[in-house]
Amino acid sequence: MTKVVFNRTIPMIDRDSFLTPFDKLFDQMVTQHYPDIAKSIGVTPMQGSAYPKVNVYEYDDKIGIVAEIPGLNKKQLDISVEDGILTISGDKHNTFEDDGAKVLRRELKQSSFKRQFELGELLDGKSVSANFKDGVLSVSIPKTEPEKPEKHSVNIS
Repeated sequence: MTKVVFNRTIPMIDRDSFLTPFDKLFDQMVTQHYPDIAKSIGVTPMQGSAYPKVNVYEYDDKIGIVAEIPGLNKKQLDISVEDGILTISGDKHNTFEDDGAKVLRRELKQSSFKRQFELGELLDGKSVSANFKDGVLSVSIPKTEPEKPEKHSVNIS
């Protein structure tokens, strides 16, 4: 059971302000020790935000990204691909009313967000598909076949 206690002497610390530096530190450590990991799984290190949290899966024919984004509908989400960068963004402003209320505890994130993923050469950014149901976003990025060098014969004169 969670107790709600009002105490003006205890400073309020925003959860995201506290955790985001740890997420960045973790990404820096992983990138430093495994520099090719971003290329191999097609995910850039965190760029300014760790929300929404995602799982990234590799299948034989595609890469899948699953994100939990509760409290939004698909009209509040935007997914785009530009210059090999997949961007998932959304706006959680005004998703619930707290006008006139004194906030005693704030854990629900109410802001805009953006996550970006660098797509490797072997991913087809033009054929990305997505599904959003019950607060879970599933993005599918098909793999492409590597281009084979063309061979042609040269006539000898």
